[in-house]
Amino acid sequence: MRQRTLKSRITDPSETTLAWVLLTPAILFLILIVAYPVSKLIYNSFFDIRLSGGGVPAFVGLENYKMALEDSLFWKSLKNTVIITVVTVPGSLVAGLGLALLANMPFKYRWPVRLALLLPWALPLAFVGLIFAWFFHSEYGLVNDLIRRIDLLFPALGWQPQIWFNSPVLTMAAICITTIWKTSSFMALILLAGLQTIPASLYEAAEVDGASKWKQFTEVTLPLLVPSMLVALIFRTLTAIQSFDIPYNMPGPGDETKTLAMYIQSNTVDYLDVGYGSTLAVFMFLLSMATTFVYLKYVRGDKE
Repeated sequence: MRQRTLKSRITDPSETTLAWVLLTPAILFLILIVAYPVSKLIYNSFFDIRLSGGGVPAFVGLENYKMALEDSLFWKSLKNTVIITVVTVPGSLVAGLGLALLANMPFKYRWPVRLALLLPWALPLAFVGLIFAWFFHSEYGLVNDLIRRIDLLFPALGWQPQIWFNSPVLTMAAICITTIWKTSSFMALILLAGLQTIPASLYEAAEVDGASKWKQFTEVTLPLLVPSMLVALIFRTLTAIQSFDIPYNMPGPGDETKTLAMYIQSNTVDYLDVGYGSTLAVFMFLLSMATTFVYLKYVRGDKE
């Protein structure tokens, strides 16, 4: 066969050439918004860059990483981040699954339920944090008011109003409740899309076989919903690791409830220590990548 001319390759490209032509813009876009920022972040982590001093960045090698590993506030903020992730991700999944099942039920007026799913998701995170900070206010908050009313009706329970933001445990509980409320709608929207892809014929066949509603849920719905749940868990876990807005607007005593994202912000923005802030951000990036790897490797059952 004669070798194809350049003109023929352009007018009638092969599948390989066409694939590269179509993928090149996406590859360049990923390099621009992902590869370059991550590379710059890792590069900065090896330097002492203090914008407040106005000096020239000095190469310090692994000194920033050593300092982070010896930093008690780093470990505390990492612990708080892990707590928020471990509590809120399963919580929002369970709540989101319940909301998705409700929105998928075959009743006539489903649109108010589906519209209600959009409202928490559409609210800005900082705004949600401010709203729930008022809800949990010790003097005029809605939660303590409800506790007082319950105590009047059922004094045997012994419920008493709490000063929520004076205790690290109560503050973390308030943050987790707020985060679950905010993020469960996001989980519900993804799971609702997955529920609508399940053929109705499978449920009809299960009913013919005499399967109960619970059996249909465990044998039909859940197995077929696993891919959607995996996607929802990955996105929700990554955003949980990056928790900032809600904990920032619902602060506990001192640095007791500071998250890793808040610690990065305080070092980079408040103290203008870009080098150390970049190092902390590298740890967050590695944590996010490791979590994603675990999901893809084990949640889908791809164990070697």
